[in-house]
Amino acid sequence: MTRNNLSEPETTRLTITWSREADHALRTFLGSQGMKKGDLSKFIEEAVRWRIFHQTVREARKAFADVSPDELQKMIDESVEHVRAKHYRERAKRS
Repeated sequence: MTRNNLSEPETTRLTITWSREADHALRTFLGSQGMKKGDLSKFIEEAVRWRIFHQTVREARKAFADVSPDELQKMIDESVEHVRAKHYRERAKRS
């Protein structure tokens, strides 16, 4: 049987060093949530993604701190309109 490589995410093995206290706390938490040893990687990956998301939001807020809410909404609306128009043009070309 062949495997469909497109459906399986590419993974990277990572070695981390952290305190025994953090390790114990995390494993205790995962166990209390009914998670198993293999769920540790999933938990860490999700935590990293959330951390990156929150840092990106913080940076965006800082970058636009001096922009009025109305002007910011106008910028967002224009950007959304531009992306949608581009999407529909590309979609029409494929049809």
